[in-house]
Formats: sequence, C-alpha cells, structure tokens
Amino acid sequence: MSGLPEVEEQLDWLRSMHLIRGFEDEVNAFFAKGLVRGSTHLCQGQEAVSVGACRALAEQDTMTCTYRGHGAVLAKGAPLDRTFAEILGRAGGLCGGKGGSMHLTDTSVGAFGSFAVIGAHLPIANGLALGGRLLGRDSVSLCFFGDGTANIGAFHEALNLAAIWKLPVVFVCENNLYGEYTAIAKTTPIDALADRADSYGMAKARIDGNDVGVVYDTVTDAADRARSGGGPSLIEAMTYRHKGHSRSDPAAYRPDGELESWLEWDPILLHERALGEQGVAEATLGEIGTAAAAAVATARDRALSWPEPDAATRLEDVYA
Repeated sequence: MSGLPEVEEQLDWLRSMHLIRGFEDEVNAFFAKGLVRGSTHLCQGQEAVSVGACRALAEQDTMTCTYRGHGAVLAKGAPLDRTFAEILGRAGGLCGGKGGSMHLTDTSVGAFGSFAVIGAHLPIANGLALGGRLLGRDSVSLCFFGDGTANIGAFHEALNLAAIWKLPVVFVCENNLYGEYTAIAKTTPIDALADRADSYGMAKARIDGNDVGVVYDTVTDAADRARSGGGPSLIEAMTYRHKGHSRSDPAAYRPDGELESWLEWDPILLHERALGEQGVAEATLGEIGTAAAAAVATARDRALSWPEPDAATRLEDVYA
C-alpha cells in the first residue's frame, strides 16, 4: 500500500468533507423552501469515498459519477458557488443552470458529469480512459457508482471491455447497502460485490469506505496500476447514506438502530479521531469546521444573488 501523506494534506481531506457536508445541509434547506426544481440525492455519510478517491488522482485524470454526485464533483474541484447555482437553476451554474442536481459537470476540473440513468456512465468512463490513452495524456478514469449498478447490464459490459483492453479505469462501487429503497441483500446473490471482478480478471478490493485514508490508499494503488498499464480495478467501498434515497424518502424501510450504528462511524468523526491520534489539537479540528461553514455560507449567498438563465438562451447547448 502507498501509505498516508503528511498531516497537512490529511487536514485538507477533513476540510473537504466538511465543505461537502455543509453544502448538502444547504441544499436540503433549499429543497425544503421550494428553491430546487426536481429532487436531490444527498451523499451525507459517504464523503470519505468522494474525497479519498478524488485526492488520489492526478490533475489530468477524469471522473464520472451518479446522480448522488454532489460530493464527487466538489471533491474533484468544482467551485462551491457555481455548484450551488447549478442546483438552484441560476445562470452562473456549472451548466448555466440547465442541468440541475443530477447533471453536474465541470470539465475544467475533470468532472465529466453526474448521470441520472443507473449505470449509463460506466461505458463513458471507458471512453474517457481510451481517449486519454489515444491522446497520450497518461490519465486515469475514475468512475463512482452505487451498489444497485452492479446488477445492470452496462456494469458487466463496461468491466468486460475495460479488462479486455486493459483500460486505465478505477471503478469505485459506493456500497451504501441500499439500491434506492431495497436492501442490496434482497437483489444480489453474493455478499461482496468486489468479487465480480474475478469474472473479468481484474484487481479488486473491498474496503471501509468511511475511512478516508483507506480509500485514498486503495485508489492510489489502483490508479498507479492503471497508469502503468496494469489495467482496471474494482473497489467496493462499504459506506452508508445518512438520509433517504432522495429528499422525498423518509427511509422508513431501515431496521431500527441501523442508522444510529452507522452514525457512530461517521467519516468526519472517524477522520477527526485519526488526526487526533496523530497529535492534531482539538481546537485545530474545530477551526477547520468553522472555516468550512463560513466558506459554504459565502458561496451560498453568492449563488442566491445570481439571476436565472435568460429565456432566450434556452435552446443553446442543445444537441440536435
């Protein structure tokens, strides 16, 4: 394994997780006030997967993710204010306010889209990997997806093709135990989704997805392998979403005590404990949370001040 970086970089991981958590608190408030068109799918509880994996990438690497992609897009480097604005449907948004929560894209930082269709982006991740190879970019394609995607045809087709062509792809399954409203155990006949890598002869790992250091370490190794011609990897990151599937879901299907148990393994608290064990003062950890909250508030207010798109631009950027 590659090992953890210096404490200062690990503090940046904590800062990023706080930003994502605070960002989604505000998005939740937007939705409650009727400021969001459509639904939103929060990744609260899964921040360590997004941050750990994206921090393991190089500048030229690309990322694709699911509709639960706020954290991944922010971790890849998209600005808070423009991401807020996109969800609010404002002209200053990442896609001019036309994509919304489920279609966040910022190619300037290598975030090539969150996708609303289950499994649709896995072949696209392969295309990004192949394109990078053909253009000599020495890039890796990181692809986040949920546990439910492992039962979709595109999953198997994408992994098969990536293995045959030895594409530099790192497939990261965010296994939060539920495919929408159904426990994964009720839809999948195996315990470890990572074992599906065996069918395609690719490297695999099943890890604690709430430990940002473990995620970083594992994805770093997989990215190094991919970049050196060793082919793709499948990483199953075990995690848990604190909220329901979407903002209209109260998650009443969860067994009593399950959420409370996972809250004790909250990725932010877990990383704060790890930093404390490395000698970081509690006051320093508190300052990071406070500064993140201030940054989120500033970005929120800026996005709310921006206008909605001009109606005359509604057909711009439409492919026909």
